[in-house]
Amino acid sequence: MPRSKRQKLVSLTKVSKKTKEHKGAQISELQANTEKWKYCWLFEVGNMRNAHLKTVRRLWRGSARLFFGRGALMAKALGTTPEEEHRPGLAAPGHARTPMLSHAIVQQIKGQVGLLFTDTEPQEVIEWFKDFHQPDFARSGNRATRTVILPAGPVMQHHSDPPEPFPHNEEAQLRKLGLTTVMRKGVPTLETPHRLCEEGKVLTAEQAQLLKLIGEKMVEFRVGLRAWWDSATGGVEAVTDPGVRDVGVETKGEESGAEDDDEAISE
Repeated sequence: MPRSKRQKLVSLTKVSKKTKEHKGAQISELQANTEKWKYCWLFEVGNMRNAHLKTVRRLWRGSARLFFGRGALMAKALGTTPEEEHRPGLAAPGHARTPMLSHAIVQQIKGQVGLLFTDTEPQEVIEWFKDFHQPDFARSGNRATRTVILPAGPVMQHHSDPPEPFPHNEEAQLRKLGLTTVMRKGVPTLETPHRLCEEGKVLTAEQAQLLKLIGEKMVEFRVGLRAWWDSATGGVEAVTDPGVRDVGVETKGEESGAEDDDEAISE
């Protein structure tokens, strides 16, 4: 029987490449925001999660504009040389008010960083981000922040209050992830305590998945502020407060901050 021409496989993973015009529009949008807002902040993200970054965007909506995407695109928009810089101080050191800061904003766009434009005064921005942190599940490659031992008895899920035992149809998955369970009255049960992870040691993919299944959150999504640029003076100042500067930047199993490398998330 001949194959129907209607039977075509359509891949749902294909993403159309960004055109030159699309990138040009993003560059223009970034440049427009340097003209609109008083301050430009350079930030990095610890334990990146798209959902939490969207929460930051939502909470700052109307009082700031956030961009998080490919660093090369952001750097090109601001200007990579003193001759090309869109505003004074963005590409050249300018008037650095902090002795330890020898680089302009553009020169610090490396790694998982983004830009935040706002008129809010610096101290208020620093205090807000110092208080903002969202707990989340660890991933493979993260280090365990505490030792977790599952006691003998039914394996419990801590997503609800009070915790509930796993259903019988999930025992196969628990055993596949390394738990030596048996069925007791239709409930996956441990006959002896099981050390799931040890504080300070790197988590495997199986350990990270088990922690997520039982509801143990070990990492925090945080936004670390590196420096800000003042449009009025062209000066750049480093953030020295360790409470908002030092965040644990994820190096393995990290999640992209944009749906596509060339797409800057803004709101």
